[in-house]
Amino acid sequence: MISGVHAIVYSKEAEKLRAFFKDVLEWPFVDAVHGWLIFALPPAELGVHPAEQNSHQLYLMSEDVHATVERLKSRGVKITQPIVDQGWGLVAQIELPDGSHMGLYQPRHPIPPRS
Repeated sequence: MISGVHAIVYSKEAEKLRAFFKDVLEWPFVDAVHGWLIFALPPAELGVHPAEQNSHQLYLMSEDVHATVERLKSRGVKITQPIVDQGWGLVAQIELPDGSHMGLYQPRHPIPPRS
């Protein structure tokens, strides 16, 4: 029935973000048309949490957040929140080239099987 998830990051500086995902994170991609890059994502999971207001968040996951943070820093990525132990995982935050932020975390919870 559902074959995947298509996530979208909106940015006033889309070219900078495309370059970041292509050159810094080195994610595979296709050029859908005229430089409109569509990136393959690593395996994903979806959590649903109770909250006072509806919202959505996007986190990058890592098996070793300490090593990932060091690698990203060596590639010029600014870490805007150092690694914090939240109990359920180790969480940091990175700054994207357009000035927005994205979470990065190493889960401690069980990972669902990949289909």
